[in-house]
Amino acid sequence: MIASAPTRQPARPARTDLSALKFNQLAVVFVTLLAVILTLPALTLILGAAMLLGAVRPDLSPMRAAYRLLGPSLGLNPEVVDEDPRAHHFAQGVGGTFLLASAAFTLAGLPVVGALLGVVVIALAILNLTEKICVGCIMYFQYRRLRYQLLKR
Repeated sequence: MIASAPTRQPARPARTDLSALKFNQLAVVFVTLLAVILTLPALTLILGAAMLLGAVRPDLSPMRAAYRLLGPSLGLNPEVVDEDPRAHHFAQGVGGTFLLASAAFTLAGLPVVGALLGVVVIALAILNLTEKICVGCIMYFQYRRLRYQLLKR
């Protein structure tokens, strides 16, 4: 008796909700702007930690939970596309790291450095919102390219 080879289902393409990305970017801009203007490092600390958690464990993302809770009341409808979300998770991790550094510098008595880091995050989120240029995503793809060149895999 000849055993048949197991049939493989075609892999389902990874999916990304563009509305959730917009919500995250808007939240980052407004919360970080408020934190920078009012010199409230606790806000950047909380937002940065939430972003890092979402980057590492998207299923536990506080930003995703906020989007699901507030998105419909803000008129945001899911806009799901076939796109791998890993680059966006990486970008979110970079932004979260910058916000944690912003909070740390502010708490260490260097509010100008903390504010500058916050402004960088705001500027990059606005660039992504208005021009669809995700600098963190570009960093991710460059990292992947470099890794491939170094490891040849």
